Amino acid sequence: MKPLPAPARLSPLFVAATLILGAGAATAQTAPAAAPTAVSPAAAPAQTVRLRGTIEAATPTSLTVKERGGQTVTLALSPTLVVQEVYPIALADIQPGSFIGTAALPQADGTQRAIAVTVFPESARGAGEGHRPFDLQPQSTMTNATVADVAGVSDAAGGAAKGRTLKLTYQGGEKTVIVPPGAPVVTFRGGDRSLLVPGASVSLTAQEVNGTPTATRINAGRNGFALPY
Repeated sequence: MKPLPAPARLSPLFVAATLILGAGAATAQTAPAAAPTAVSPAAAPAQTVRLRGTIEAATPTSLTVKERGGQTVTLALSPTLVVQEVYPIALADIQPGSFIGTAALPQADGTQRAIAVTVFPESARGAGEGHRPFDLQPQSTMTNATVADVAGVSDAAGGAAKGRTLKLTYQGGEKTVIVPPGAPVVTFRGGDRSLLVPGASVSLTAQEVNGTPTATRINAGRNGFALPY
């Protein structure tokens, strides 16, 4: 396998995860041998990190990605790697009953202003349902929920609709999301490793597998389509 870069070249997130893993292993190793509840390092769950960027190089077993922050990281590819193609759709494709995920920023009036919206295929309905912090931007959130209602947003002069207002419901709560004009709206479908080519925009999850940073799931754009998050 192509040698992986020195830790200094890894994403700060991945370095942090590696340090957490190492600290956890050290703690387990120093536990008294007689303690029946001690957890072995092998049993500890692997830390997972999210990376976003552009593929610089790909082989059948590894991927080199330049992150949005400018750093470069090389990852092994899991034998069970899941690849999905993300592609754009129209704002009008969001209908009452759609199950969506939206990255957004909280507004002073209590609404959320969408950064981008993913419309889930029916097979993924219910995935990750709820509202939580998100790591795309400072203060950003992610809401996975069902669209209960869709309304137009008019401009200040009361003219043509500008964007959409979505009322979202999820177990235990609801949110009002304003989708401004130009906000990316995407969906996804099953893909394969043919999407993993230099120049492709990707968002991936990775974790250490036997001490090696390894990509386990990759969302990718085709023919230069840039993923919104």
